[in-house]
Amino acid sequence: MQSGVPAPALFLVSGLAQYGGAALAVALFATLTSPTVAWLRIAASALVLLAWRRPWRARWTRADLGAAAAFGVVLAAMNVSFYVAIDVLPLGTAVAIEFLGPVAVAAVTGRTWRERLGIVVAAAGVVALAGVELTGGGEDSVRGLVAIGLAAAFWAGYILLGRRVAQGARRPAGAVDAGPAPDRPDGITSLAVGMTAGALLGAPFLAGAAAPVLHDGRLALTVLGIAVLSSVVPYAIEQVVLRRVTAATFAVLLAMLPATAAVVGAVALRQLPHGWEVVGLVCVSVAIVLTATRRTPAAPVPGPEG
Repeated sequence: MQSGVPAPALFLVSGLAQYGGAALAVALFATLTSPTVAWLRIAASALVLLAWRRPWRARWTRADLGAAAAFGVVLAAMNVSFYVAIDVLPLGTAVAIEFLGPVAVAAVTGRTWRERLGIVVAAAGVVALAGVELTGGGEDSVRGLVAIGLAAAFWAGYILLGRRVAQGARRPAGAVDAGPAPDRPDGITSLAVGMTAGALLGAPFLAGAAAPVLHDGRLALTVLGIAVLSSVVPYAIEQVVLRRVTAATFAVLLAMLPATAAVVGAVALRQLPHGWEVVGLVCVSVAIVLTATRRTPAAPVPGPEG
């Protein structure tokens, strides 16, 4: 990444890549089931990250491997739930509701009025978005809302586990340099191992349905594109951004994600938000700004696509 590129521009590219990948995934749902597409994306991301980071060169402890595996399994569950949800919900709505997970973590672990107010504002936004879906939808909308609620819960768990993984990759307390140890796995290397664990866990249930990808080059390239856009590019960019901006600035940038998802959904999928959906998106974005200012570079929190 060029150091001269402004952080907001980098973050915008990250969001566009992340939800552009989600839009590609939605296009595949007519050919493959949404859980299968999610598993393929996780497996392809794992392969790309393994080739890039080569985690076998790092010095792993049993605790490191256990934390990375748990991190990856929760990440895989989050993404499968998210893909089930965007099969029936508008992309912007799904992303906004899923943000209830990190907002709730901030509210529960925080002690200031901003965090407490944030969860109230986020809840109001989610009620507005869910109300629109329940009014205009049916059984599919209920399934989508349950799925995105699970994704929000998994995202909360992913944040907590991600902090443990990030802290485990640092030197022991009292070391001269508090930065990552050169022979210990860093965050992206742990992500490579975690995604591999998630892909292996899901393989017995979802790999069989992914067989068409082996015989269709177009499908295989699309899956690779989803993996790179939704996982590799956003995570790498956010690692750069987190090292260049304050936590408060990162909070404002993070609040761009529901709006970015809504724009991508409108342009790529013709899902135009209106009325109470706009109100809900605004409420969730405000809640993110209120609650995300406590995040620090030691505990990166990637977007809902992981």
